[in-house]
Amino acid sequence: MGNTFAYVVLTAWPLLAIYFYRTKNIQFASLLTIIGGFMFLAAKTAVDLPMIPPLGKDTVPIISALFCILLIKNRRIPLFKGLGKIKFLVILYIFIPFITALLNSNAVISGGSYLRGLSYYDGLSLVINQGLLVLPFFIGRALFRTYDEQLIMFKFLVVAGLFYSLLMFYEIRMSPQLHRTFFGYFPHSFIQQYRYGGFRPVVFMGHGLWVSFFTVVVLISSLALWNCKVKIRNFSSTMVSSYLLVVLVFCKSIASLLYGIFAFLLIKKIKPKLQIKVAVGLVLLALLYPSMSIMKLFPHQEILNIARSIDEARAQSLQFRFDNETLLLEHARAKFFFGWGGWGRNRFAGLTTDGRWIITFGQFGILGFLAEFGLLASAVFKTFTAFKVIKSEPEKKLLAAHAVLIGIIMIDQLPNASLSPWLWLISGVLLGRAEEVIRLNRGALYDARYQ
Repeated sequence: MGNTFAYVVLTAWPLLAIYFYRTKNIQFASLLTIIGGFMFLAAKTAVDLPMIPPLGKDTVPIISALFCILLIKNRRIPLFKGLGKIKFLVILYIFIPFITALLNSNAVISGGSYLRGLSYYDGLSLVINQGLLVLPFFIGRALFRTYDEQLIMFKFLVVAGLFYSLLMFYEIRMSPQLHRTFFGYFPHSFIQQYRYGGFRPVVFMGHGLWVSFFTVVVLISSLALWNCKVKIRNFSSTMVSSYLLVVLVFCKSIASLLYGIFAFLLIKKIKPKLQIKVAVGLVLLALLYPSMSIMKLFPHQEILNIARSIDEARAQSLQFRFDNETLLLEHARAKFFFGWGGWGRNRFAGLTTDGRWIITFGQFGILGFLAEFGLLASAVFKTFTAFKVIKSEPEKKLLAAHAVLIGIIMIDQLPNASLSPWLWLISGVLLGRAEEVIRLNRGALYDARYQ
């Protein structure tokens, strides 16, 4: 539970959103409301009302943005219009939890714990939760269609990251204290933030891993602007990207640092056409990971050997995750198609669930996994089609870097569970931009297909 100030900020966020939408353009206001909420609202402080998801960091910014878009800007957010076959993934994503609840009405005894069965009420509540959490995907798709609107998002991310880096360096030096200072409590295990003789920053995001992955997203955004020769205020993109790479090093997360170095080399050294293909490869790897794990085709041991050559402690942590994952996957296969549902039923005797993929697979089965990851992947696949007809070099570079970003977001869902509404927003922006490119170049796309 947060202190009074935590609830004051949470309650004030809709009022701030109204101010943003009255004074800024709709794209900038949406970024401020949704991404700003992730950056500054208290972690795990929420108002838990019946039926609807807890009103907290992940939900209040989305609801605020939706009402402001509808009532202040008088814009509509289409869910299915123009989606084509992707709409079936949306329907699956939203309604599978209800089917899961219907199929899990029996109680489960696991590790001496009694886990109650799910009810119609639980199913309906989960449907509302799914619809709310994926809403930023549709906001991004509807509001960011042009190259200039896509640029607004990348510029916002870089400026936001530069500001946040000041708070991050404070915590790197002084230890993660800002959340406790402002909101009265520390939101996670403090010892997990101690790395390599110092601390990694947490700020207001809840865990050092989420701060480090936020920094990866900001770094990739700066690299995209660097490639497009776009300045950030009066700063050189080269200087900003180099600075953000240093910030990422101080975040002390091996996985995020590897993402950052990989993206740096890919975006700066490889042509956009190949970047798109790499992004598609990353997406396919994420989609195929459950099947590869079940058939024991994924090189877990080889990855562990590489990790041991870098850091034995991190290798042990990775080994722990893989071992848990194996047990959780075996448990999930018992309810392969629709999963076990929530309330810890998917965790099997209290095992830790780290990766987003195994959380989704365990809760909603392989169909739930394909719906969630398929929606993210659809943006990259649509971009692969759009890239064939786009002419402008800066637009190609920005589109390719954006696709790489989504590919890395999906890969991070294998070891971690970083997927939250602001990342859905970024994915929706890519889908919207790709759809607009295709719409404006239908004739050229037809010629490209049948030449």
